[in-house]
Amino acid sequence: MDWRSNYKRWKNHESLDGELKRNLESLEHHTKQMEDSFYKNLEFGTGGIRGEIGPGTNRINIYTIRKAAEGLAHYIEQNGEQAKKCGVVIAYDSRFKSPEFALEVALTLGKHGIQTYLFKSLRSTPELSFALRHLNAFSGIVITASHNPAEYNGLKVYGEDGAQITLNAAKKIIAKVNEVV
Repeated sequence: MDWRSNYKRWKNHESLDGELKRNLESLEHHTKQMEDSFYKNLEFGTGGIRGEIGPGTNRINIYTIRKAAEGLAHYIEQNGEQAKKCGVVIAYDSRFKSPEFALEVALTLGKHGIQTYLFKSLRSTPELSFALRHLNAFSGIVITASHNPAEYNGLKVYGEDGAQITLNAAKKIIAKVNEVV
């Protein structure tokens, strides 16, 4: 699908988030920015996803976060009931939309029957790592874009040992994320 088709699909979507819809309308006279927002899907890499916040398939927004969480849910399901029961710890930083994205991840995983532990306020990555091990969770997620500029955000995945996921786990999660439409 080309970027114009992606853009039209988003623009015509009846239940598109109101804020994203307004942001989308502001792109209409900025063809280059519109193309960059829709020419590809944001790629889930070895640590997760990160990118500029905004509307589009190549941006961080509620829909691309949900897609990443959906792929992770399928990966956890593939690892069995015990993995679902051990669950996922979710932390977030002070970036724009981090609390909303963290909640979206928790809701998406919860729909798959996966236990979630969502911090009530912002937490650092080391706290996530500690909580993962303390709770014997299967995985962890932190909503952050680390050192990137303020207009960025992202989702990073951690393993049960509290460290970033292994390359092998990343490949399996990437495959599951890429299966999500």
